[in-house]
Amino acid sequence: MRRVEFGVTVRFALLAVVWGASFLFIKVGLGGLSPGQVALARVALGALALAAVLVVRRRPLPRDPVLWGHLAVVSVLLCVVPFLLFSWAEQYIPSGLASIFNATTPLVTMLLASAALPEERFTPPRVLGLLLGFAGVLTIVGVWHGIDVSHQLTAQLACLGATACYGACFVYMRRFLSPRGTDPVVVAFGQTASATVILGLLTPVIAVTPVQLSLPVVGSMVALGVFGTGLAYVWNTRIIAAWGAANASAVTYLTPVVGVLLGVLVLGEPVSWHQPAGALLVIAGILAAHGKLRLRRATPAEAELADVK
Repeated sequence: MRRVEFGVTVRFALLAVVWGASFLFIKVGLGGLSPGQVALARVALGALALAAVLVVRRRPLPRDPVLWGHLAVVSVLLCVVPFLLFSWAEQYIPSGLASIFNATTPLVTMLLASAALPEERFTPPRVLGLLLGFAGVLTIVGVWHGIDVSHQLTAQLACLGATACYGACFVYMRRFLSPRGTDPVVVAFGQTASATVILGLLTPVIAVTPVQLSLPVVGSMVALGVFGTGLAYVWNTRIIAAWGAANASAVTYLTPVVGVLLGVLVLGEPVSWHQPAGALLVIAGILAAHGKLRLRRATPAEAELADVK
C-alpha cells in the first residue's frame, strides 16, 4: 500500500515539474522554431506517445463519427489555439510570466461553466473567487503602470485568451464528452491526433520560417511533446483515480512556482514583485471558489458539509 502511495506521490511531483517546465521548453524551442512549428511538434510528439500507450494497453480507437467531431472541437480549444497563443506570447514575455497566467485556468473555467451549465451556477464563494482572481490578473499586469499597448501587453492578453480556450473546452467536454464515458487516454489521443492534422494543414500559413535545429531545441520539443503533452495526461488520470479530482487539482498551485523558478534559474528571466503577488491572489481565488478560503470561522454544520465535499 505504501509503495502504491509513493508511486502516486512521485507521479504528482513529476506532473508539477513537467507542466511547470512546459513554458521553459516553449521558450527554448522558439530559439530555432516558429510558434506554429512549436505547436505542431508538441501535438505530434504527444500523439505519438499516446499512440504507444494505446498499443501497449490494447485500447481500440472509437469508430463513432460524432465522437470524432467532438474530439476535433476539443483539439481546437485545448491544443491548436492555446498552444499557438502561448508559443506566440513567449516571444515577448518571460516563460515564468506565461506560467503564472496559465494558473488562471480554473477561474476562467468556473466563470464559463457558471454561464453555460445550469448545475454550475454562481455561489458566494465562486463570486469571491472570481473577484480575487480578477484582482490577481490586474496585479500581474501591473495596471498602475498605465496601459501601454505594446507586444508585451498583447502577449499577456494572448495568454489569457489561451486560458479562456481551456475553460471553454472543459465546459464543452463536460457537456458533450463526459456523458459518453470514453476512455480518457483515448480522448487525449483523439484530441492530439486531430490537432496534429489541423496544424499540419495550416503549416503552409503558420510554419513557413526556416527551422534551426539544435540539441536544446530538439530536447525541449521531445520533453514538451512526449511528457508535457502526452504521458503527463496518463499520470494525471492515475492521480485522479488514487487521490480524487480535488486533491489532484492541487498541481495547479505548483506549476507556476516551477515555471517561475525554472525561468529565473535556467534562462535568467527577471521577475517583478507584483507578478508572484498576483499569482498568490489567483491561487487564493481558486481556493475561495472551492470553499477552502473563508473570511469567518465555519460553523460545525458548514465544516461537516465541507468535509463531505
